[in-house]
Amino acid sequence: MKTVRVQASTSYDILIGNGLLSRLGKFLLDVFGKPCKIAIISDSNVFPIYEKSVADNLNQADFETVSYCFPAGEASKSAATYLEIVNFLAQQHITRADAVLALGGGVVGDLTGFAAATYLRGIRYVQIPTSLLAMVDSSVGGKTAIDLPFGKNLVGAFYQPRLVVCDLDALNTLPEAIFRDGCAEVIKYSVLYDAALFDHLQKNGLGFDRLAVISRCVELKRNVVAEDEFDNGARQKLNLGHTVGHGIEAQSNFTISHGQAVAIGMAIVAKAGCPEIYERLLDVLKKFQLPTTTTLSAKQLYDSALSDKKRSGNTVNLIVPKKIGDCAIVPTEIEKLESFIEEGL
Repeated sequence: MKTVRVQASTSYDILIGNGLLSRLGKFLLDVFGKPCKIAIISDSNVFPIYEKSVADNLNQADFETVSYCFPAGEASKSAATYLEIVNFLAQQHITRADAVLALGGGVVGDLTGFAAATYLRGIRYVQIPTSLLAMVDSSVGGKTAIDLPFGKNLVGAFYQPRLVVCDLDALNTLPEAIFRDGCAEVIKYSVLYDAALFDHLQKNGLGFDRLAVISRCVELKRNVVAEDEFDNGARQKLNLGHTVGHGIEAQSNFTISHGQAVAIGMAIVAKAGCPEIYERLLDVLKKFQLPTTTTLSAKQLYDSALSDKKRSGNTVNLIVPKKIGDCAIVPTEIEKLESFIEEGL
């Protein structure tokens, strides 16, 4: 088992390894000191696979558990589902002495984290990511949010978990397409920070060393969070491919997944901003069977970017590669954004 310590406003451990869910009760006792009531929040994909074994393990450690399941998918990352969750917590008499457990992928983690951040003005919560994307990215760093009809993640809070447990065995139950989605975020980290990681991915493709690569991505995310917890500077680099990618997601009415959209977004900004790495990036994305092009126009993607949360006044911060392992934050005037996107299409 690998342990990565995050030093933030609330410091916590990220545990990475195989067979960790069978030790979950012990891990939570180590963090909380004594048993409490835990509300397990999950979705309709993950709940049938893991909820019973997680609840049983916690019960054996004298935790009391209640569970809530919502329909899987980005459409549930909404104000309506958020209100259902906090009403469930109130109905179950969850107090500040208790905790919430997010059991699932990025949507589950974002929703549950936001509920934990706001219910009773903040209660303890634990992340149990079951997708690759959630393990390497969304479960680490305390970003929680819901979507609005005008864009993704427009309402949320920075709120750190007390523990993150990444059981790599959970990846074995992922559909292949969902696993590849997470690979887009893994590739993102290599382009941003680590040329050696990029080389490993280019050489091994989907056969990469899971423990080593996931641990490295978590370490890289940890380093960024420690430097810029509240996303005012260096953490913005983690949005590589996301300004365009979020536009692709929104324009497709979320029929194109987050990972696919980020892959396309990275290809577009690389082609427009750093053509010398474009072919290498395309090679890696194709090895992971991720898309690299879109039929959407620059105007459509530009219109979506106008609602991007990274926009500040008349500028939006684009993350543009300079070389593999090194990217820059480039403030770009809104009126120049459409032409930049056009160059990358």
